Amino acid sequence: MHYSSVSLSLSQATATAASAAITGSRNYNARDSFSFSSSKHVNPRFCGLRREAFGFSSSLTRSNSHRVHLPSRQRFNASNVSASLSGNGTPKSFNYDLIIIGAGVGGHGAALHAVEKGLKTAIIEGDVVGGTCVNRGCVPSKALLAVSGRMRELQSEHHMKALGLQVAAAGYDRQGVADHANNLATKIRNNLTNSMKSLGVDILTGVGTVLGPQKVKYGKVGSPENIVTAKDIIIATGSVPFVPKGIEVDGKTVITSDHALKLESVPDWIAIVGSGYIGLEFSDVYTALGSEVTFIEALDQLMPGFDPEIGKLAQRVLINPRNIDYHTGVFATKITPAKDGKPVTIELIDAKTKEPKDTLEVDAALIATGRAPFTNGLGLENINVVTQRGFIPVDERMRVIDANGNLVPHLFCIGDANGKMMLAHAASAQGISVVEQVTGRDHVLNHLSIPAACFTHPEISMVGLTEPQAREKAEKEGFEVSVAKTSFKANTKALAENEGEGLAKDLIHEASNAMALGTRIQDIKFAVHAHPTLSEVLDELFKSAKVKAEASKPVSEPVAV
Repeated sequence: MHYSSVSLSLSQATATAASAAITGSRNYNARDSFSFSSSKHVNPRFCGLRREAFGFSSSLTRSNSHRVHLPSRQRFNASNVSASLSGNGTPKSFNYDLIIIGAGVGGHGAALHAVEKGLKTAIIEGDVVGGTCVNRGCVPSKALLAVSGRMRELQSEHHMKALGLQVAAAGYDRQGVADHANNLATKIRNNLTNSMKSLGVDILTGVGTVLGPQKVKYGKVGSPENIVTAKDIIIATGSVPFVPKGIEVDGKTVITSDHALKLESVPDWIAIVGSGYIGLEFSDVYTALGSEVTFIEALDQLMPGFDPEIGKLAQRVLINPRNIDYHTGVFATKITPAKDGKPVTIELIDAKTKEPKDTLEVDAALIATGRAPFTNGLGLENINVVTQRGFIPVDERMRVIDANGNLVPHLFCIGDANGKMMLAHAASAQGISVVEQVTGRDHVLNHLSIPAACFTHPEISMVGLTEPQAREKAEKEGFEVSVAKTSFKANTKALAENEGEGLAKDLIHEASNAMALGTRIQDIKFAVHAHPTLSEVLDELFKSAKVKAEASKPVSEPVAV
């Protein structure tokens, strides 16, 4: 099942403000937010990987042109630069224009864009190229979800019968499914590595540490260390699974997403601690493969980060019909792995009163409580930078801020390590934004226009503010909020596939791109969508949005065709 309702929250203050709708944070006279759900089978590029990572060749070669320096209005003000850097020996000449610490999706995106801009670039990686996304996240999880989606389709006798199809009982080979995920990760990792090498990016192997301004050392444990210099440095070290205190992870019966992606077993009954994106996606995989799932959520409702209306619909289609139960408003204070024939035990307490609530005994437990920045050992003390809950503080241009509130010159941090938006495609966008800055073009990324997706079946996606967030903002700033909704239940293409129920996903990019580019509702409603297509549901959504201002003046002369 992969289609259905889409909701839009559009705010309008005055006719002038409304005329600038879908501008996100770029225009302070207009406030808008999209809250979308949309679907279709997903290309792994959602995670921010460039086309080269999928084996497509590129005509790019590294240019020998010199970097263009930032104009004076964008150069660092000497009075605003940390005094602690004055004696650390800033290099007079450099090995590279740009060094990136971390070869995940964010580092990869920055490296390729740097080559396009003519920068001599190196990337340092202490583990494997591809980072979390390619090796332990986006890519292998989508391989498992592709399997769960096919299984659900084959297992839906009613759906198949409605299409006039007869299918024998569906089964699966666990090792074959695991191999599919591992092989995909290996393929993408190799393509990503080869793409950087072919474009002239130097891949330096080892753990990177910042020694001082524009200076980095790297090397493997037990091997000689190397020191390299660069005009600019980007930290892109990503994150690791967060495991709360009291939880003992053995990698077999109490696991994180890193372990779960290997699919070494399919337990009969698994508890999932956390009902965010990670927990929901794994519940989709495990229930499709025959597991019973129990969610443990600290807040009072499942999917607490979602728009409330979308969360309710998601619970109706993703939770209630499946072999899933849940405990909300509780903490798992202690989880003990299975041992000597005894099951995994989970001790629960009330999240508010802290009184003992229950003890569960299950076959396995997956800890899906989010991710923590991987910033230890970076040498931040050498540049007087203090992390905040592990995150490296940055400004809106991803420039690193030291303990005194001053900018550290020529040092940037992108992706999960800065905590602004812990999504792979956000990391890539931040990296590209930084490269734009160091090559002379000021650029501030509009994070409000970056979509997020949960690749369940059906899939969920959203961009901008939730409706409650939009209403709170409207109350503070004195503008109106208008809500437009539409459904796939009247969409010809969705009904042709017998998929009128659920949430839509991949269509989200039409909305997020409109927000990023500052396109107004009044203008986008005149766009023409092919019929019959799923994208028509957005066409209906845009047309139904109530705004007070008129559309822009159309092109004065028709275009000959």
